[in-house]
Amino acid sequence: MNECKTMKRVIPFSPPDIGENEINEVIDTLKSGWITTGPKVKEFEKEIAKYVGVNKCVCLNSQTACAEMALRILGIGERDEVIVPAYTYTASAAVVCHVGAKLVIVDAQKDNVEMDYDALAHAINEKTKAIIPVDLGGIPCDYDKLYEIVEQKKHLFKPSNDIQKAIGRIAICADTAHSFGASWNNQMVGSIADFSSFSFHAVKNLTTAEGGALTWKTIPGIDDEDIYHQLQLLSLHGQSKDALAKTKLGAWEYDVVAPLYKCNMTDIMAGIGLAQFKRYPEMIKRRKEIINKYDKALIPLGIQVLDHYSDAHQSSGHLYITRIPNITSEQRNMVIEKMAEKGVACNVHYKPLPMLTAYKNLGFEITDYPNTYNLFVNEVTLPLHTNLTDEDVEYITNTFKEVLECL
Repeated sequence: MNECKTMKRVIPFSPPDIGENEINEVIDTLKSGWITTGPKVKEFEKEIAKYVGVNKCVCLNSQTACAEMALRILGIGERDEVIVPAYTYTASAAVVCHVGAKLVIVDAQKDNVEMDYDALAHAINEKTKAIIPVDLGGIPCDYDKLYEIVEQKKHLFKPSNDIQKAIGRIAICADTAHSFGASWNNQMVGSIADFSSFSFHAVKNLTTAEGGALTWKTIPGIDDEDIYHQLQLLSLHGQSKDALAKTKLGAWEYDVVAPLYKCNMTDIMAGIGLAQFKRYPEMIKRRKEIINKYDKALIPLGIQVLDHYSDAHQSSGHLYITRIPNITSEQRNMVIEKMAEKGVACNVHYKPLPMLTAYKNLGFEITDYPNTYNLFVNEVTLPLHTNLTDEDVEYITNTFKEVLECL
């Protein structure tokens, strides 16, 4: 392979963008005496709800916890089925197993990271209670198509609790881990699906180190405050009062209504999130600038990329996923290795669920998901984060070009 002519840099894949404001918020939290769930979590929840356009939001310790609690709120469990795409991270599917429901996996579309909607419709039966679509890379999935499908299949739906009955059809519980700040037809992600679960993990656009948020559309006949209260119980051992409520003078008394779970967010985490939130519009704007620079450099080379911005949707710009036509998985791995040698950390999104031991052990085989495999085999994800300078982006694209020329 030819030697790279550009000076080597070291560019990590997705470091957190943390500044003095985040550090000061954490210090303020530590000094306040509230380090677990307290006033900053409540403030963060209100800010998120307002931002996405819903009445209520619950912040928990991960997107996975949020997605699982949505299924539990819906009463989904044994004898139920939940459909997820094959082209996603394990968290999308693991929550289905956590609640004891049957996991149903559908293939992707040909040359498109979204699930095959015809296959999705075919997979629905009387046991189907929820669909977990994924906004991969920060790009909203086709919510119009999803709602069309669940309406068409309404006659098969058999509700098993009051919330399911009020919704009156299969629930759309979107995995929006990548898409905080994205929009679909001028509506913010988080207010479109019945339930939406965001991630604030360290590699996400907005981070709280670990953490997530669950938002939901108001369900006719169901009080948002009741859902919020149920989620508080689910995430705090079934305890009837959270720590903040118990600190009021003389208000120690509480009950535990069920042996539930522990997955609340802390004020330390929320403090980081509040500081990030104040500058999030600029962070989203910067990601769009970087994506446009990547597109301008790579699309003319025949590199296949995702359409982050259109008249119908605006992406959060979370991942820059590329596909290199006509290469093998071995060549793809070599590209990643050569990029690393030149100081650029790349990644792959994602190794399909049916290729992972956990799901192979459940009986899934990648040969049943050819479109998903073809998306994976030649995929390389380039660094995309707000610590990148224009010079970094130029170095990445030049290095990528040089590496590809040597295939």
